[in-house]
Amino acid sequence: MTLALPILSGLRIIEGSAFVAAPLGGLTLAQLGAEVIRFDPLGGGLDFKRWPITKSHASLFWAGLNRGKKSIQVDLKSQKGRKLISDLITSPGEGSGIFLTNLASKDQLSYEELRKKRSDVIVISLTGNFDGSSEVDYTVHPAFGYPMITGPKDSDSPTNSVLPTWDLILGNLVAIAILAAERKRRQTGEGELVSIALSDVALSVVGALGRLSQAYIGEEVIAQDGNYLYGSFGKNFLTADNQQIMLVGLTSRQWNSLKIALGIESSLAELEKDLSADFQDEGQRYLHRESIALIMERVIAAKTLEDLIPAFEANKVSWSRYQSFKDLLNNDARASDQNPIFSLQNQPGIGITPNIASPIRFQFSHNLEPEIAPYFGQHTEEVLKEILNLSPEELDDLVKEKIIERDNRG
Repeated sequence: MTLALPILSGLRIIEGSAFVAAPLGGLTLAQLGAEVIRFDPLGGGLDFKRWPITKSHASLFWAGLNRGKKSIQVDLKSQKGRKLISDLITSPGEGSGIFLTNLASKDQLSYEELRKKRSDVIVISLTGNFDGSSEVDYTVHPAFGYPMITGPKDSDSPTNSVLPTWDLILGNLVAIAILAAERKRRQTGEGELVSIALSDVALSVVGALGRLSQAYIGEEVIAQDGNYLYGSFGKNFLTADNQQIMLVGLTSRQWNSLKIALGIESSLAELEKDLSADFQDEGQRYLHRESIALIMERVIAAKTLEDLIPAFEANKVSWSRYQSFKDLLNNDARASDQNPIFSLQNQPGIGITPNIASPIRFQFSHNLEPEIAPYFGQHTEEVLKEILNLSPEELDDLVKEKIIERDNRG
């Protein structure tokens, strides 16, 4: 039997957020059918104009992270405005009473005050460090080792990542935390206060991947090594027509396919003999990566990518072409309408842009199509009317008092 509704229908999350992790957590749930209501201060929050932006200064960043959500704007500096948000968070209903935030939550929006109004409230609070102090991805990343082993070999400078790695992982942990706490509430009737620190996410991953243990034991010093794959064989190569490609021989199958496709079995056998090595062992491939790469470079540099692709495909080589974002859109079926999660849609205030649905695809439940982001504050009156049962007169009074702003798009 296939569910007619998305799998998280009936779940409501009130989101007070900025930047990446918290909005991504809300987006992840919204794309699975949860009703996610994001509130912001009048005129926009910290990330309302964050780059990348259009020529008209509309934020592509904000639109991307708020697809499928409802947007309300409220004067959060006023007691009355904060009370409206508090009332929304603690509104009755089996799937409501959930608050996601990475903003300072005090007085009426603190867990203690919310719990007085709804004893089973669930609050997910994101912080920088375990002690509550502030951090962002771009300060956490330098402190957790990876920039010191990223970049060209023998470089005297660390290399930061342009991808907000820890924010992205935290965003997905947010969604897991909400579902776990909501499951506990259904089983016990009890709410929950969940804290997740960004730097703890980094610590957890660095530990899980063995890097902390590696440093603690101290038997191997890891330094910057360009684009070599750590622990096995993989590297970027330049073809005769100046195409950068990545080749990977991680598993035995991948390694054997790569040797056959490039026609270098005998050359590698000679190298193994000279080095007394066995390249079927991925560790040996890693130790002798530079010597292996020299053999491959001579072959690849003499051929165009068009020459190489038939052999790669015939032998199922693990490889990839380096692409810009524009190349991805122009040349890659994964970023085209051949992929069911991809579409081009008209985003209000921006125009036609790529829109991506949830990558989680259910076989026996309804999957949501890609959804656009709301106008900023688009649902303010609708949400207050439908959830808090405010009358037209009460809404008019809130507008006059400048607690909310009316949608004047016409």
